[in-house]
Amino acid sequence: MTLLRAAFCAALFLFALCRPLGAEDVTLTSRDGEVELSGTLLGFDGELYRIDTIYGELTVDGSGVTCDGPACPSLEDYVAEIRISGAASMGTVMVPALIETFAQRNGYNVTRETQDASHRSYSLTDPDSDRVIARFFFRLTNTDEGFADLLANEADIVMALREIRAGERDRALEAGMGDVADARRARVLALDAVVPVVAPDNPVRSVSLTELARIYAGEIRNWSALGGPDSPITLYAPDAETGLAQAFERQVMARSSLEQTGDIRRFALGEDLARAVVADPFGLGITSYAETGRAQVLSLRGGCGRNLVAGRQTIKTEDYPLTAPMFLYRPARRLPRTGREFLAFATSSAAQLVIRRSGFVDQAPELVSLELQGNRLANAIDAAGPEITLEVLKRMISVLSPRKRLTTSFRFETGSARLDAQSRSNVVRLAEALERGRYDSRELLFVGFSDGDGSALANQSIALRRAETVRRAVLDAAETFDSARAELRVDAFGEAMPVACDTSEWGRLTNRRVEVWLR
Repeated sequence: MTLLRAAFCAALFLFALCRPLGAEDVTLTSRDGEVELSGTLLGFDGELYRIDTIYGELTVDGSGVTCDGPACPSLEDYVAEIRISGAASMGTVMVPALIETFAQRNGYNVTRETQDASHRSYSLTDPDSDRVIARFFFRLTNTDEGFADLLANEADIVMALREIRAGERDRALEAGMGDVADARRARVLALDAVVPVVAPDNPVRSVSLTELARIYAGEIRNWSALGGPDSPITLYAPDAETGLAQAFERQVMARSSLEQTGDIRRFALGEDLARAVVADPFGLGITSYAETGRAQVLSLRGGCGRNLVAGRQTIKTEDYPLTAPMFLYRPARRLPRTGREFLAFATSSAAQLVIRRSGFVDQAPELVSLELQGNRLANAIDAAGPEITLEVLKRMISVLSPRKRLTTSFRFETGSARLDAQSRSNVVRLAEALERGRYDSRELLFVGFSDGDGSALANQSIALRRAETVRRAVLDAAETFDSARAELRVDAFGEAMPVACDTSEWGRLTNRRVEVWLR
């Protein structure tokens, strides 16, 4: 009875497997023939059976039993099936490119089949036997639909351009899918950003976030208000159900307490939106940094004259305020081995070049010396006042000049001590790098900065506490890291080096950050 008891104990803890194979009865029999377990087969992942029995839903190791019944799968001909649903912008190029690279690294052939505009599949085949090893099925829609498919048990992985909402997370918990927002099940795959775009011959080259919100609320209707021609503004935006549109609503409209006008032309695909803007000399669009096409991207202008431009480094560091992390979510469900191996590859450092070549911003850390940050130093000098003295600036330059800044930065959610989504992902990636020994014999300095709201002394103290919070989070995540291998220290310079203008909430949020400097 040992095998059956072990199977029962494991089943009480383990998770759902792949999609149901059909509601048919099967009988699992131990190898010695002494124990039989009957029930309805709910799933099989090539290694474990999941069955519904009189004892409840149980998970049983396939290596210890034989299966009898019409629904029993073939162990030799088993094909792993992984269903991926959600944001079309992720599933059209980037995730398929990762699948193809994963297949090449493992010696598999890849065959693509397109069913319709929203459905396609990729089959991985062993070239020696022509046997199909795995199939990845895609449903390309939007983030909302992706989470809906997950909650309906019609998807194993969700491609999302926003974080899971509280209601979606609660329903997943109620459905036995575990905490989908847990760091082990929600990973930032790549980075993107919300950018305003115009036609190439439009003379306007920058817009403030306040102006952008007022334009999309219908309060500013003519280009002349932005220094452009006396012509009405035509508005373009992604479909409201897309994660990108929801990011714009959350990051721009909600913070301005404004609602979008109904007079907006909306598109399901960013590339279609960009083409429409290019063809309209008086159009203004909101789209993805990776899908701008030939459209001209506007910089974000601050009231103090500083412009923030979307670029690979500014998106990685979140110095550009409208960053949009791209997530992969999965429930507490055991994927087939090929699916698990693919996810491990997709979130590894080896996948970063594939992501970059797909047109998105990868998360591979880059080093930037102080000499290449002239604008930031100019901002520091320009913002210096009675409380930020020459001595403070000299100490900052003295501390930072022997070091190089990592593009790995950390920011906190508005009005919260909780790191934002991109920063939580950065904690995991930096911790993994420490565990792998990437920074052995190096010194990592976590440097806190603040906005200029309040006294410089108080801001210095807050910035130092934030730096220590991040350092501690990284050390907690790096469970196998030996602190003797690398030194992790903290310092802070408060409001001494602003990135953006403190005249708006967006600017203050951008200025509140923790940077990592390496020596």
